[in-house]
Amino acid sequence: MKLDVRLPIGLMFTIFGLPLALFGLVAAPAISQRSLGVNVNLWWGLVLLLFGAAMLWLAWRARRAGT
Repeated sequence: MKLDVRLPIGLMFTIFGLPLALFGLVAAPAISQRSLGVNVNLWWGLVLLLFGAAMLWLAWRARRAGT
């Protein structure tokens, strides 16, 4: 049994990052005033999405190579 932990990790981070990034896009600008004008939800949502996509890509590449 070959268990690749990158697949569930990638799915988890992608699932968590998507609503966070979407909330950051539609949130009122007043929310980001407490964080010095930086939309933290949007940026961390994008970071989670990027990391999740990288893990999914690595899992796909490993499965395709047959390792």
